[in-house]
Amino acid sequence: MERFYDVTSESVTEGHPDKVCDQIADGILDAYLAGDPKSRVALEVMASTDTLMLAGEITSTAQVDVVAKAREIIREIGYVEHGRGFDADTCMILTNIHKQSPDISMGVTRSQGDEKEVLGGGDQGIMYGYATDETESFMPQPCDLANRLARQLADVRKIQKAEFLYPDGKTQVTMRYNAAGEPVAIRSIVVSTQHSEHISHEVLEDFIRQTVIAPIVDAKWLTPETKIHVNPTGRFVIGGPAGDTGVTGRKLMVDTYGTVGKHGGGAFSGKDPTKVDRSATYMARYVAKNIVASGMAKRCEVALAFVIGQTEPEAITVDTFGTGRLPDSAIAQIIRGIFDFSVADIIAQLDLRKPQYLKTAAYGHFGRMGFRWEETDKAYILSNILKQLELG
Repeated sequence: MERFYDVTSESVTEGHPDKVCDQIADGILDAYLAGDPKSRVALEVMASTDTLMLAGEITSTAQVDVVAKAREIIREIGYVEHGRGFDADTCMILTNIHKQSPDISMGVTRSQGDEKEVLGGGDQGIMYGYATDETESFMPQPCDLANRLARQLADVRKIQKAEFLYPDGKTQVTMRYNAAGEPVAIRSIVVSTQHSEHISHEVLEDFIRQTVIAPIVDAKWLTPETKIHVNPTGRFVIGGPAGDTGVTGRKLMVDTYGTVGKHGGGAFSGKDPTKVDRSATYMARYVAKNIVASGMAKRCEVALAFVIGQTEPEAITVDTFGTGRLPDSAIAQIIRGIFDFSVADIIAQLDLRKPQYLKTAAYGHFGRMGFRWEETDKAYILSNILKQLELG
């Protein structure tokens, strides 16, 4: 009998309270980087009923009206209706922001100016990157689908002007895999969306099936046993920060690979690229994706371990889960000669000083083109090395 196993991934829309916080943190980060590319930012955001809190450390020559920027982002997300417990114009915004600790700063900044910049890691930790050949995005299939469903739900609300939909929403996909690690069918799909109290559950469910699920999910994944749940409680009127407190960095699996692959625990949003929680995770994805794109492996996880203040990673490890055409240790040795892993080199290679982070703060940091860490420009080099080793 063939053996199967299931993998479940979830995603959330930009109106989810945690994602509201992530977007505000990254939008403010972008504003500082636009004025000063070497800004040091570590910003945390919390959102609750009619209240937003901004707290953290910012050192920059740029001047940013963080309250105005937060309101602008809340408005763009869609929280504009007064009296619903949270909106851009009337929510109270509290701030507690100061400069970066000098104890951290002296470990990060080594030298700047005309010479090559030398930076130490802004924290210790292990950062992971993952890639798989099961989708064109090199992302796990259920994670890819969950993120695309969440974005489609938001697009239907904002672009197609479905005014009975409100900003908060969640999606979830359970995918069945065969023993070879290949996705074969969808076990279940969940779409939960905040909505007007004036629309019936039956009308809403039919609308979501037709406009959100059908355009995204290929019928080849569906079987007679596939379950589709739309607002399974039957009602989702109260949502967003009025329904649940939001905090930055609380959707780590949504931000990365949807429960597939490891996560070092560090969040991304609100952190400038000297924070290796963010930059080294992007680097690990870049390397893993190029390894898979080159044909060296079907699946790959790259881990980078850093010590605060050190310029180079303490360890670089590769795991191809038995799919590699070379031993994992050999691949790890090869990538050391192709990629540069110092903190300053990571920032330079991936162009991490430019404002771009608001776009990452919803629907996943990986699997979408337009970011340097999603490019596969090193794959041909790795492919040539693989051919030479196999021939000789």
